[in-house]
Amino acid sequence: MEYTLLIVPGLGNSGVQHWQTYWLKLFSNAQKVIQENWDAPQLENWLEALNKKIATIDGPIVLVAHSLGSILVNQWTNTNFDKKVIAAMLVAPADVDSATHTPPETWNFAPIAQNILPFPTVVVTSEDDPYISFERAKFLAEKWGSTFVNVGLKGHLNTASDLKNWEEGQEILSALIAEIN
Repeated sequence: MEYTLLIVPGLGNSGVQHWQTYWLKLFSNAQKVIQENWDAPQLENWLEALNKKIATIDGPIVLVAHSLGSILVNQWTNTNFDKKVIAAMLVAPADVDSATHTPPETWNFAPIAQNILPFPTVVVTSEDDPYISFERAKFLAEKWGSTFVNVGLKGHLNTASDLKNWEEGQEILSALIAEIN
């Protein structure tokens, strides 16, 4: 099946050493959502940017979100859902409901909806992610009806995790794609 891989970064965007940036170069079918303000995110503005990007894409879309981007996808499914989106890989979701795990500039994305997502999803987390507890990530995956993948001790699965092309993530994505084919 032909589809577009839509990269949905989180707070601060994905820098040049982030696996999402590597994937943009690696996959010819990849595109990226661009936000007007990466450092002071406003949920309504980010939702609008995601909607606009989705509207420009013809055919099926698989979302690949990281951190606050994962929460954005969660919020989007409750307010702006488009049937072109056929699956989502939600990596290292940021627990915006927790003042101890996330910075204040992300709290306007709360509360995190806890309903089943309307397409196949996988939540990927690390046991030592500073932005969400392992137990909370597992809880959200269950609430969302997502497959849950624990990748061990790899931090926030961001630039600091030094994942480059993140082959393990590619395997997780392939399994998700196989689920919808």
